[in-house]
Amino acid sequence: TAINQKTREVTLQNEAGESVTFIAGDQVRNLAQVKVGDKLSVDYMEAVEIEVLGPKEAEVGAADAAAVGRAEPGEKPAGAAIRETTVVLVIEAIDKEMQTVTLKGPAGNSKTVKVRNPDNLNKAAVGDKVRVTYTEGLAVSVTEK
Repeated sequence: TAINQKTREVTLQNEAGESVTFIAGDQVRNLAQVKVGDKLSVDYMEAVEIEVLGPKEAEVGAADAAAVGRAEPGEKPAGAAIRETTVVLVIEAIDKEMQTVTLKGPAGNSKTVKVRNPDNLNKAAVGDKVRVTYTEGLAVSVTEK
């Protein structure tokens, strides 16, 4: 609903009529091409994958990976980012009656969690590894009125 090219202050309004104002940082290319009334498209996704591995299939640890992209000079502003975090934990204890599993992380900390599907406890054993992968992505683009 408002763009101040000098200060890079941008005010957006969603379909419900709610407004938010922010400063578009220098990493936002081609701001001069954006006009009041242009539409901003934002797509967000997240996913979690959990895999039980044998005790020797992976080392306990954590890893992060990320990728970003943005519009080329002269194009409408757009960008995308994706981040993936993978953690390998070891199963310290399984309590079928309470439907919980205790996992030990790479830093040596332990956490007991309730399992979503108790039948999966029959497929795991103390000492097995669990690989948890969390993926998060965001894509933003500007389209004309």
